Amino acid sequence: MLRLNPLAIVPQPDSRARERGLAALAHADALYNLARYLTRNPADAEDLVQETFVRAVRAWDRLAADSDLRAWLFRILRNTHLDGVRRQRRSPVEVGEAGGEEPDAWLRGDFELERMRRLVAEEIEEALLGLAEEHRTVIILDLEGLTEAQVALVVGCPVGTVKSRLSRARAALRAKLADYRR
Repeated sequence: MLRLNPLAIVPQPDSRARERGLAALAHADALYNLARYLTRNPADAEDLVQETFVRAVRAWDRLAADSDLRAWLFRILRNTHLDGVRRQRRSPVEVGEAGGEEPDAWLRGDFELERMRRLVAEEIEEALLGLAEEHRTVIILDLEGLTEAQVALVVGCPVGTVKSRLSRARAALRAKLADYRR
């Protein structure tokens, strides 16, 4: 009887691909945070992050060794989201939110946050969701610690444009938060 090792049939990734995969997974939480703000739905955000990783793995060979992996992954995520938005616009059928869950229900369900932080976080969440998508994106990427140059790579515009978008986004966010105080 012939016994085959199933692992011998499946191609094993080389050490470089394995290292890139592990490095990419280190950014999963940050990618999910942006995806949640872009999609406004936790389930859609998970799907978006998964699709981002699928596309990244397919394009490993096109990533230069000196490239910024984090910015590259954020760019794939953003472009994947924009592709989905374009597809939805062309679709004649409107699709509602899955499960009827509110976009910020995850925040209210987190019991580990102290009471005061929850109240402030809800106001910030609502204010962020009220911003235009381009403003929301640059703010989230800035909060994730990306430099302005990295954000420019992700959104595909010059650094000067990122600086002005970030400035306008912060001003709009301050104005929205000031409205809550009134």
